[in-house]
Amino acid sequence: MKKNTSKNTTKVAIIFLVLIVAVVAYFAYLSNKSREVEDEAAMTAVKLVLSRDLENNYPPTVKEVMKYYADIQKCLYSQECLDEEAEQLGMKARALFDDELLAANDVTNHLLALKSEITSFQEDSRQITAASVASSANVDTFTEDGYEFARIHCIYTVLDGGQSNLVDMVYLLRRDGNRRWKIYGWDLAQNVNPTD
Repeated sequence: MKKNTSKNTTKVAIIFLVLIVAVVAYFAYLSNKSREVEDEAAMTAVKLVLSRDLENNYPPTVKEVMKYYADIQKCLYSQECLDEEAEQLGMKARALFDDELLAANDVTNHLLALKSEITSFQEDSRQITAASVASSANVDTFTEDGYEFARIHCIYTVLDGGQSNLVDMVYLLRRDGNRRWKIYGWDLAQNVNPTD
């Protein structure tokens, strides 16, 4: 009878040990899966921005153009942008630029300057954490030299040395021959006189 009790105790101990190992392995699996989902979510923002087909799905309004451009900027300056992605994002940004802005910034020099600026942000541990585009009601539109123009504010939240700073930019957009709003230029809000 003692042999049976001893065998039963051994069997119970082995089963208990196997259950503990199974539970620990399951929680390790779930923990790893959770990390993979978080990594995938971090990558999703860049992939989402890159997936937009601007030929068939160009932003229809000034505000939508700027929201998409701000999304590109957040991806570029988020500390998680890879070189290959930076180039692709730079090309997406260029697709939003007016022909005159494109002519003044050839592709090679523009992408080199962009990569240099991203490297500088990363080395200084700076990143754009948020962007807020003014409402459509706050778009200043006017006509000059036969072109339709629009002026809009975009406020970026830049994390620099653990401190958040707001950077207010004013973007000037011009409607092209296809009735698409294209970015014509930008400057800090403090440098822009709205009566110009």
